[in-house]
Amino acid sequence: MLVMIYYVILFHLIFFLKLLYISLIIFLVNAEKFKSDLMKIAMTTLSSKILSQDKEHFAKLAVDAVMRLKGSTNLESIQIIKKAGGSLKDSFLDEGFILDKKIGIGQPKRIENAKILVANTAMDTDKVKIYGARVRVDSMSRVAQIEGAEKEKMREKVQKIIGHGINCFVNRQLIYNFPEELFADAGVLAIEHADFDGIERLALVTGGEIASTFDNPESVKLGHCKLIEEIMIGEDKLIHFSGVEMGQACTIVLRGASFHVLDEAERSLHDALCVLSQTVIDSRVLLGGGWPEMVMAKEVDELARKTPGKKSHAIEAFSRALISIPTTIADNAGLDSAELIAQLRAEHHKEESHAGIDVISGSVGDMAELGISEAFKVKQAVLLSATEAAEMILRVDEIITCAPRRREDRM
Repeated sequence: MLVMIYYVILFHLIFFLKLLYISLIIFLVNAEKFKSDLMKIAMTTLSSKILSQDKEHFAKLAVDAVMRLKGSTNLESIQIIKKAGGSLKDSFLDEGFILDKKIGIGQPKRIENAKILVANTAMDTDKVKIYGARVRVDSMSRVAQIEGAEKEKMREKVQKIIGHGINCFVNRQLIYNFPEELFADAGVLAIEHADFDGIERLALVTGGEIASTFDNPESVKLGHCKLIEEIMIGEDKLIHFSGVEMGQACTIVLRGASFHVLDEAERSLHDALCVLSQTVIDSRVLLGGGWPEMVMAKEVDELARKTPGKKSHAIEAFSRALISIPTTIADNAGLDSAELIAQLRAEHHKEESHAGIDVISGSVGDMAELGISEAFKVKQAVLLSATEAAEMILRVDEIITCAPRRREDRM
């Protein structure tokens, strides 16, 4: 009897493992297909931009960056750094966070298990600054006393900061020589004048908060990362934070011949990242090249033929508006839009047609074979926004305004 029970349990275990294996295979296949769809969407987005020549390379960078977000749409954790020099193909994705600053002289170049205090505070009071007042002294020794008092005040402030148990201090404002020397003596890496966007993103990815007062260490939230080190990109030195608290954080380093090219490349890549982040939320994908509009126009035309009265004219106008999208695609590519739209209409009367405009060959092509895809959520947002805008314009004529109140002449 016991042997039979063992056999039954073993049979169920084998059956469960088979189901698990099948589920895993299905998940892997779906994951690979989803990644392939994201690549197609990214390449379609980049096709009309400056990155079109290297669209496959940049599409891979964008997909890898968005996949690291694990379903989040917070693009703040994806940093883009532009460094002139090299070609666009030299651009790469780096895990962690890169701060475009140099490590000061005498500062430690490498810190493991870093405890980071991100601050926005003045660290330049080692010079005499008395605002709105005039001080008269009778000797240089008095000036030295004032400077000594200022230095002592700064020393106390630095000791309060070090008292948080940190080994890295990142400040939005300048750090003058005296406090920098105190930090170096204490073995603390001090980074000055980090741009505000940089320290906000650094605080986000390391899990810390920007502080401005240091009297209560328990109320200050420190950031953490596994390693801080200095790296070289081109001819510039930068600071690399790896193993950050927010594991999905990454940096895309753009290389290019000039800053104009880099600015345009950043805008193009940001468009692709926005589209991909929305596609991760809603994974439905459509074919591109005017295919969705032609399919919708065909269905709307059929509805117009079945609708009696003047309403059919409005429905037909909606169909013509949909066809204007592939028409615009053809016109922008310098093609004969009238000829191509006529061919598209004929193709879409066939069953399960995937026909769209192939701007490369200048003809009608199969969008599924060409790999031209668009995100369903983006297409839906465009369609709804355009419809609502047109509806609001039409409703303007229905608004009745009151005549202005007459003012009686007063003596």
